[in-house]
Amino acid sequence: GSATEKAIQFYRSCMDTQRIESQGTQPLKDLLNQVGGWNITGVGKAKDFNETLQTLMSRYSTFPFFRVHVGPSPFDLKANIIQIDHPEFEMPLESKFKDKNYLEVTYQRLKKGKIAIWCRDLLELPPGSKWSFSVGYVVTPLQERRQRGMLFFRTTIRELQEKAPAIDWLSCLQAVFHPMPMNLSQPIAVHDMDYLRGMSQLIEQWHKERVLHIYMIVCLVGNLSPALDSRFQDARLELSKILYGKKGSRMIPAERWRKCLTDTSSFFEPVLGQMIVQEIFPQQTKTLAEQMFSEIQDALYGQLDQLEWMDEQTRQEAKVLVSKLQVEIGYPAHILQTAKVNLEYQNLEINEDTFFLNVVACLKVLRENSYLKLLQHHSQDNWHVSPWAVHSYYSMRHHMVVFPAGMFRSPFFHMEFPSAVNFGAIGVFMAHELLHTFYGYVLPGGCPSCNRSALQKSIDCLVEQYESYDFKVNGTFTLLENTADTGGLAIAYQAYKNWLKKHKEKDLPKTGLSHDQLFY
Repeated sequence: GSATEKAIQFYRSCMDTQRIESQGTQPLKDLLNQVGGWNITGVGKAKDFNETLQTLMSRYSTFPFFRVHVGPSPFDLKANIIQIDHPEFEMPLESKFKDKNYLEVTYQRLKKGKIAIWCRDLLELPPGSKWSFSVGYVVTPLQERRQRGMLFFRTTIRELQEKAPAIDWLSCLQAVFHPMPMNLSQPIAVHDMDYLRGMSQLIEQWHKERVLHIYMIVCLVGNLSPALDSRFQDARLELSKILYGKKGSRMIPAERWRKCLTDTSSFFEPVLGQMIVQEIFPQQTKTLAEQMFSEIQDALYGQLDQLEWMDEQTRQEAKVLVSKLQVEIGYPAHILQTAKVNLEYQNLEINEDTFFLNVVACLKVLRENSYLKLLQHHSQDNWHVSPWAVHSYYSMRHHMVVFPAGMFRSPFFHMEFPSAVNFGAIGVFMAHELLHTFYGYVLPGGCPSCNRSALQKSIDCLVEQYESYDFKVNGTFTLLENTADTGGLAIAYQAYKNWLKKHKEKDLPKTGLSHDQLFY
């Protein structure tokens, strides 16, 4: 079937809660027996540590000790590179449970429910074991890494093997990126080398204990538990509330359809993107949005001519910068290429009767497709957001602004809205992102030929304005966003005034509001 048909089947299997409940824990038991088992399954013998780790990473996208993904290289703007970072810990690194064992906390929550039998094995951990917390403690905080200039560490598999020898790095990465050939000279970008060293030492310390295997199985169960019956969902929600407070209850969708839509979009993003674009983003919407952005660009050119602190050479350079900006509106072009999307999912088999196995199959296909990213140049078509997202952004790396189709909906935009409303809503977002291209000028030393005293006067005025509000705002800390907000409003308003010279405005007489009032 087509990728669209598979996405629909996947969604239906997720919505079939009656079948999911009837299957219970059996699908998970069968899977655990394939990876060395867990005592409670009654079958299996724990495999070699690195062999189990490779299986979890390659088949089930489960990364207990470190996370592997392909991303844009920080060292080559046009290339992708293998990146390694610490895993996404279930336990918050700053938690009121930091003096307890995460596995013990998990057990205490789950044993009150109906799946205690699945957790009793956790009590057999060595007394007072702090394994999972020890892993969390060796993470270098992002702020510290930034201050020390350690956001990325360029290395190879050979060097990584020397620094963190407990992991068989070559075999692990060969498993993840099969069938791509991999050797010891393969370049890698490491986010936190100190963490990998510490993690390796902990693994060597616990190598003879069952705790490593149990921890990996716990991570696997945690990763796959969203595909299981309601007992697991209740336990996940309860644990999330305990660990994260009120925010935890919002991390798991309450409505089943919402959860299933989220799960489907995570595996079938280009498919859902195509369906949504065809439904909500016709060509006339895209055309009007592009015309509005062009008007906003022209308004910015006019504003640049009025800046007292900018010298003439810098002014011309700024205009060139704006003219070279790549503008992406609605969706990346490749999602409408149905044949290409179908090819991406051709090896995926979906069965409406088994949601759990569908999730496992999707994880496998995602892994199989990941190696293709390494063979490709980093594409500007790879957006950071989905087409249905209500979130625009500016990419400094690509000098590109992105406005997904999801933003061109009420209340931000509508083809039948007066232009005042469209410019006052989506137009302000457009101008805001456009102004992000000038961050460098505002920062200290960013414009050496500019009139720094005049620029500083404008900066001080904006800082004072935001710090004068009743709610506490650090005007210096939020300066760049405040500049884009305030400047974006002024530019969008000027663009609207320019637009009126060429287009007739619609009235909303029943509101009793003028066009300017509608804009604001």
